[in-house]
Amino acid sequence: QVQLVESGGGSVQAGGSLRLSCAASSYTYSSMWMGWFRQAPGKEREGVAAIYTGGGGTYYADSVKGRFTISQADAKNTMYLQMNSLKPEDTAMYYCAASFFVPVGSWYVDWRYQNWGQGTQVTVSS
Repeated sequence: QVQLVESGGGSVQAGGSLRLSCAASSYTYSSMWMGWFRQAPGKEREGVAAIYTGGGGTYYADSVKGRFTISQADAKNTMYLQMNSLKPEDTAMYYCAASFFVPVGSWYVDWRYQNWGQGTQVTVSS
């Protein structure tokens, strides 16, 4: 499957911004789900955002709506997560993931994704 590598993580103060990137080893397919997940200490991995390259739109967790934006480069081999107005509760390891099929109502379900990156740490201090 597709090999993914995340980058762009770092440490910022609350209210700051970061842009995460997810580079694929090959171009992404025309109908593919690409998602961002995160896992904080003591918590389960949760879906943050997803984009359907087949034209299904974008999806966000309620906790990040209005602050995070998921996008894909026209070349379709890079996915981005623009994170603005960061909060301490956003602190987590962020992972990008890809799947060829995910039911719309399950975009946030981690096991629906077959391809995963190594993760990039995001730390937000107050």
